[in-house]
Order: sequence, then structure tokens, then C-alpha cells
Amino acid sequence: MEDIPGCVEHLFRHEAGKMVSYLTRFFGLGRLNLAEDVVQDVLCQALQTWPTHGLPDNPSAWLMRAARNRAIDLVRRDDRLRHLTPELTHLLRLREESPEREPAFKNEIQDDQLRMMFACCHPGLSSEIQITLILKTLCGFSVAEIASALLAGEDSVEKRLGRARRFFRETSSAADAPEIDLSSVSERLDTVHQAIYLLFNEGYHSSRSEAPVRDDLCYEALRLALLLSEHPRSAQPATFALVALFCFNAARLPGRLDAEGSLLQLEDQDRSKWDRALIGKGFDFLEESAAKNEVSEFHLEAAIASMHSSAETYEKTDWSRIQQLYNLLYSIKPTPIVALNRAIAVGEARGPREGLAALQAIHPPPKLRDYPFYPAAQAEFLFRAGRREEARSSFKLALNLARNEAEARFLQRKLQACA
Repeated sequence: MEDIPGCVEHLFRHEAGKMVSYLTRFFGLGRLNLAEDVVQDVLCQALQTWPTHGLPDNPSAWLMRAARNRAIDLVRRDDRLRHLTPELTHLLRLREESPEREPAFKNEIQDDQLRMMFACCHPGLSSEIQITLILKTLCGFSVAEIASALLAGEDSVEKRLGRARRFFRETSSAADAPEIDLSSVSERLDTVHQAIYLLFNEGYHSSRSEAPVRDDLCYEALRLALLLSEHPRSAQPATFALVALFCFNAARLPGRLDAEGSLLQLEDQDRSKWDRALIGKGFDFLEESAAKNEVSEFHLEAAIASMHSSAETYEKTDWSRIQQLYNLLYSIKPTPIVALNRAIAVGEARGPREGLAALQAIHPPPKLRDYPFYPAAQAEFLFRAGRREEARSSFKLALNLARNEAEARFLQRKLQACA
């Protein structure tokens, strides 16, 4: 029998953001909750209907049609929405004629999801709230996943979402559509970059899912970044660098897990499984990103990823150059995660003792202390330095912090190796 609940969960990740974006285009941002409620109703309807009648031929189109019909019913039944009925019904029925049409950029941002991303980046909201709203509403992140991605508490995330919805409710009329003047794209582009970047990261190293790697999230982030790269207003060096970064990292996805679904360290990966064509695309975009005299965090991260992707073997990796790039990256993005990665590069380039010193120099916030790969990095360098008892203790701490079974298996193997 088909795994209907699993299929609906998968579709929620893929389609919920698109449906919310689609509906909010007509309801307006002031009724964002209404669009979210419609999508939730439709997903519940799928869970009730599909086990009896089977999966439709095109589940995505089924969900979109159901969301459209549910929206029309609400508009007709709710007196407060009656003024929307002619326009909404007309527009949604026009869309019915080509429900699977692939949106594209022309004279305006025509992709509903990207349009909503820019609309959510309202200057009246802080960047933290903007990114939180995008991840929750458009990328299908749970509150727990957002908290993990932003190194924030779940209560803080809930408050940010509440402030965002209250802001749009108070500043938007029911008929306001989330349209923006294209001249404001460049002003909001950095926040959109950050949201897409976090979407890719959650797929590349999932914090909550049973699967440690979520290819679907990675490729959705790549799709959105490519759409940005095609529009003249957002086709900026940082956008090309972001696409390059995604290409390099997505190319290595096939080698990140072993046959049992456990994580593999970079040194243990089969590089013959890496997608060389996608790596080539990454170098094309990286070259395009260098057309102007501009260096962003994405340029530096893409450069680091390119060095990993081009190294024939782990032993031939130029760790000294990677350390230099991390030093530059930390100068413009001094976050705990960058500091952790820089310390690892120091240890690889200059030996475990210097790596340990770099790790100890980090003053991690509470959330980083709960991040399993912080004590795991300490354990790895302790092991290489011959301090096996201390390494075991650090690996045990990392194992207790594992966020899913795959991470636990990976850390358990490392712990056993210390014995």
C-alpha cells in the first residue's frame, strides 16, 4: 500500500509554500492566516481522501485545484470577502486552464513564491522577522527547524511570526496583493538570499528530519536561486555566487551517505559519485560572479566549496588556502558556525593542537553548545593528538546531542573508533 501520510508530508514541503503564495496573491498579506488555513484544510482533505481513492495522477495539481476551490467557497460564504468574489473567481478560473504552467520572469516577478519572498521582506520588519516569516510560510519549515537554523529559541521564533502577521494585518487591506515595485528588489535581495541559503542548509544537513540529507530542499533552493539569476534586477554578483555555492554542494550530495543512510565525512566520500557536470556549472556561475569588483559572503563560501569540489583526493585539498578564505569570511560574517568551520580548517592545515586552540578560542552561544558537531570537532582533534580518553568524552557528549538517527550512527562509529 502506498505511504499516503509520507506522500502528503513530502508534498507539504514542496507545495505548501507555493499554495500560500498563490492564494495570498489574491487575498492580500493582511489575510495571510486565511491562506495558511486553506492550505492546511486541503492537506487534511488529501489525508482523508487519498487512502480511499488512491493517489491522483498529479498530486501537486490536485492540491492546487483543491486550494483554489476552497478559496472560492470561502469568498462566497464570507460576507467580509464578498467584494473579492468577481476578481478572485475570474483569476483563479483562468489559472485552472493551465494549473501546471511553469512560472517565469518577464517584466515583473511572475513566480508566486519569489514574489512573496520579496513581499515578506517589508522594510517595516526586522531582517530576523523577514527571514523567519519566509522560512515558515514559504519554505514549509517547522518552528523547531527555524529555531535550529537561526540558533534561536522556539519561543522567540513564535513571537517573530506573531509580530509579522500582526504587522501585515494592521498595514494591509484585505484586497492588497503582495506586489512590489521592481525598483525595491535590490533593497530586499540580501534578505531573500539569506532565506534561500538557510533553506539549502537545512536540506544539506537536516536538523530535525529522520533523513540527515534532504535533496528536495537543496534542489528547491537551487531552483529559486536560478530564478533570481535570470531576472535583470536580481542578477547580481552575489546571486551568481549563491548559485555557484549551491551547485558545488548539490553536486556532492550523492556521496554524503553510505549504503545504510549514515553520514560520511568528506575524507570518506566516493568522489566518483559527485556530479561533475553540476560542478562545472558551479565554476561557470562563480566566474560570472566575479564580473564586478564585489566580494560577498557567498563569493567566499563558493570559493571554499570549489576547492573541495576540485580536489582529486582529500589529501590533496589545499587546507591552507581554505583557512585563508575562512579568515576573510569571518571578517565579514563573524558567526559561531563560521568560527567553527574556520577552526576545523586550522586543524586540517596546521595540525590538531592548533585546531583545538582555535576551537577553544570560540565563545559559543548556548545553541552552538547544543550543536553536536562542535564537541565532535573537539573530539576529532583530541583523537588525532593522541588524547583518546578526552576524545571519548567529547564524542559521548556529541552523541547525546545528535538530532537524528543518522547523526547518532555516525557519532557512534567515531566513538567506537576511539576504543
